Amino acid sequence: MAGKRVTAVGLARSGAAACRLLVAAGATVTASDRSQAEALTVDLESLRALGVRLETGAHRPETILGADLLVVSPGVDVRMPLLAKARTQGIPILSEVELAYRACQARFLGITGTNGKSTTTTLVGLMLERAGVPVIVAGNIGTALCDVVPGLGRDRWVVAELSSFQLETIETFRAEVACLLNITQNHLDRYVGLPDYVDAKARLFLNQEPGDWAVLNADDPLVLEAAASARARPLLFSRCRPVEEGAFLEGDRLLLRRAGETREVCRVGDIRIRGVHNLENALAATAAATLAGGSCEAAKAVLAEFPGLPHRLEPVAVLGGVQYVNDSKGTSVGAVVRSLESFPGPVILIAGGRDKGSDFTLLRPVVEGRVKALVLIGEAREKIAKALTGAAPVHTADSMEEAVRRARALAAPGDVVLLSPACASFDMFRDFEDRGRAFTAAVRHLTGGR
Repeated sequence: MAGKRVTAVGLARSGAAACRLLVAAGATVTASDRSQAEALTVDLESLRALGVRLETGAHRPETILGADLLVVSPGVDVRMPLLAKARTQGIPILSEVELAYRACQARFLGITGTNGKSTTTTLVGLMLERAGVPVIVAGNIGTALCDVVPGLGRDRWVVAELSSFQLETIETFRAEVACLLNITQNHLDRYVGLPDYVDAKARLFLNQEPGDWAVLNADDPLVLEAAASARARPLLFSRCRPVEEGAFLEGDRLLLRRAGETREVCRVGDIRIRGVHNLENALAATAAATLAGGSCEAAKAVLAEFPGLPHRLEPVAVLGGVQYVNDSKGTSVGAVVRSLESFPGPVILIAGGRDKGSDFTLLRPVVEGRVKALVLIGEAREKIAKALTGAAPVHTADSMEEAVRRARALAAPGDVVLLSPACASFDMFRDFEDRGRAFTAAVRHLTGGR
């Protein structure tokens, strides 16, 4: 990179990390973001101090088309006309993931999927750490790879959560263990259709070699389709049936079968995190971690201790016999289906936000069976209401505080008030975490702050 003119397109967390790596490598770096400077959350002054030239408020053609290399943040659509023009001019376009991969010799364990990525990534990291394997956890989970992996040697594993957006612009990135958790409809505001989204996820297997591993959900036909051309050895996980090689449930036991030997990892009741989808995450994490040097004993210990991540089926309070649960990370239809399946009793569902091109009619079967009432917020509330007419009584609210108050009025002892939006948060909140905090604050207000 020394002496090259590099433009980082997008100045979120990963874009800033890419700038720091590029400067250290001797590149002349410009960072471009269409947002105004005051709207950005990264430390712009620290980047200026490193010599990064900052352009905000718009992407200038001369900055993009005059670069020797473009490094694109996940939030930037690589199909935008200016990047398309750069591509026709032969300017390389890389993701921050690809840049980080080229800056180290570490071994990568990559995890992607529509739902469960962060939980599974965290579990794998903890399992490897418990087994004494040198490991770093980074990627879409919150720590940019470019900030932590440069210079790492082959003795270190990097467990990387990877989104479809990050995978779009990899070239040489290779995960020696690649885990695809599930695929459901998502991000159709960015992709042409579901096949386009599946293709982006399948890029995780692009550079794998025959000696590598592909950890796959045997219960998900789209996962198996995406991995059909993978050259790596498959290792399956299944919540519904035994598999010849991999992790599966048998009654209340989580089992791991490798090379003809079957071992019990733990009992389902030993797993601390709740939800049927978290059983799948536990199976996937166990299978993946043992491929990177983990052990069944380490997996058992972690599954017994791990309380779950914030904003993912996170218990907030019990008020008047009603349980309040924060699942703000449920930003897709598939995620909400899985969350609702975790509660047998009546649910008052708070949903809505910014639509990602989703088909909300897919929620109808599970809503009809479990949801006592819908409280809808945000830009997508009318679309959701239309899609679910007759499935459950529909109420609307203009704020999270109002939604929680309405839910409380509708709930009876034994019910669950669940925030699981099936939408992005950016119409009303900074991100899903901000939305989850708003829900928690509204519930605590009901309880007098307790």
